[in-house]
Amino acid sequence: MSLSRRGFLMGLGALVLERPAFADPTVAPAPITLVAPPTTTAQALDAAVRWARSAGARLGGCFIDITSGAELAAASAEVAENPASNQKLVTAGALLRNLGSERTFTTGLYGRVVNGRVEALVLRGEGDPSLTSADLAAMAVGLKERGVREIGALLVDQSAFDDRFVPPGFEQQPNEWAAFRAPVSAVAVDRNSVLVTIEPTQSGSPARVTFLPEGFVDSDGQIATGARAKPLRAVAGLAPRGDHLVAHLGGAVAEGSAPLRYRQRVEDPRLLPAYVLRTALAAAGIKLDGALLLGGSGERNELVVHRSRRLAELLPELGKNSDNFYAETLLKALGAAIVGTPGTSARGAEVATAWLKEIGAWDAGTRVTNGSGLFDTNRLSPRTLARLLAHGWRDPALGPDFVAQLAVGGVDGTLKERFSGLAARRAVLAKTGTLKDVVALSGYAVGPDRRRAVAFSLVASNLHGRLTAARQHMDALAEGVVRELWGDAPAVAG
Repeated sequence: MSLSRRGFLMGLGALVLERPAFADPTVAPAPITLVAPPTTTAQALDAAVRWARSAGARLGGCFIDITSGAELAAASAEVAENPASNQKLVTAGALLRNLGSERTFTTGLYGRVVNGRVEALVLRGEGDPSLTSADLAAMAVGLKERGVREIGALLVDQSAFDDRFVPPGFEQQPNEWAAFRAPVSAVAVDRNSVLVTIEPTQSGSPARVTFLPEGFVDSDGQIATGARAKPLRAVAGLAPRGDHLVAHLGGAVAEGSAPLRYRQRVEDPRLLPAYVLRTALAAAGIKLDGALLLGGSGERNELVVHRSRRLAELLPELGKNSDNFYAETLLKALGAAIVGTPGTSARGAEVATAWLKEIGAWDAGTRVTNGSGLFDTNRLSPRTLARLLAHGWRDPALGPDFVAQLAVGGVDGTLKERFSGLAARRAVLAKTGTLKDVVALSGYAVGPDRRRAVAFSLVASNLHGRLTAARQHMDALAEGVVRELWGDAPAVAG
C-alpha cells in the first residue's frame, strides 16, 4: 500500500510495533504485533531495529501522520534515551511558545554624561547570543555621537543570569577548550570565545601569535617557524589565570604556510565584553582611564542600546547549525523571562518541561536539563520528539518559524551533505544529533503539496563506532517516507 495512492493509512488502523525496553541487546527481539498491514516504513524500521540489536546497539523510532495524528510505526518509541542535539527541538519550541517569534534581546550602555565624561559606564545585557565585537564597536560610535569623550570605570552588569557559567553536563569534559563548549553569560560577545591567530615568519624565527580581544590572554613560550619538510604542529594551550586566560605556546608552523585562525572558549566570561569594548572605545576616540569591573546593576540611565535580530531569525542557529552556545544562552533567557531573574538553566528547563507536558509530548523517563543536548544529561523518547514535531507543524503560532529553523536535506545546515537526491524537493526538514555513541535524526518528511507530512524521530545509542551505519539506516527510513508521499516508492502488498 503506497502513501501516494491511499494516504499514509488514511489515519485509520494506526500501525504500532510493540517492543520491549532497551534492556539487553543480546536477547532475541519479541515478536512484532501489527494492528494494520505492514507498510514500507514499518518494514524499514523493523530492519533498522534488527540491525542495531545485532550490533549490540539500541534504536528506537516513531512516525506520526500529522494530518490524522495517527502513529504510523513505532519501535521502542516510549524509551527515553540521550537525544544528543535533538534536545534543541525542545528548546526552540519552548522559546517560540513562551517568547514569540518577534522577541528581541537588548544590550545597552548606561551611565550619566557630565561635560562629555561618564564616570561609570555600564554594559548590560539580557542574553543576546548573537552579540559580536562589531556590535560593540557600533555602540562605541553611538556613544561618541552622544558627546562622550572620556570614561572613568567600565563595568559589566551580568546580573540577568546566575553565575553558573558552565551549563549542566558541560562539566563532564572540563579540559575541552573548543568553542562549542563555551560558557554562558548575560552579556556575551563572539560566543564567549577568543580568536587565536598564528602567523609563520622566517624559518628559525618565532611565529607571530595574537589573541583577540587584546589583553584577555597572556602567553608564555613561543611557536617556532620551521621548514616545510618537518612534521610541524603548533600548540597554544589555554588555561585560566584569574579572570582571563594564559596560553602556553609550543611547537612550530611551516614557513610560507597560511596563518592559522581558530576560536577557543573562555573560562570566566564575565569581563570578556569589557576587553572588547575597551578596544572599541579607543577606536572611536573615547578615552578610558579607569578599571574594568563587574557591577553597575543600579544604573538605569540609558545611553546606547543594541537590539538583536528577532527570535525567529536566531533559531536557525539551533536547528540548522546546531549551535550549543545559542541553545544554552537562550534557555537561560527563557528562564529569566518566564520564571524570573536571574536566569538559570534550571529555570529554563522548568519552562521547557512545562511546555512538553502542555502539548502531550511526555513519556516516563523524560528529563530536560540543558538546552543543547551536549554530553550526557537529557533524556527524550522518540515518541516525545515525534509528538513535539507534529504539534510544531500544526500550531499556527509556532509552525512557520519552528519548521523554518530546521536543516533542509541536501540544501543547508547539518544536512547539507545528506539527502542530496532529495535536495530539489526540499522534502526532508530535520534536526541532527551526534555524540560519541549516539546518533539521532528527528524532523519531517514532506509531500509535494507541502500540506502532507509525517513527523518522525529516530534515536540510536550504544553504537560503539557504528555512527555512520546508523545514519545510513535513518536516512534510508526518512527517504523512504518521502518517496511514498511523492508516489515513487514501490507498493507493498497488504
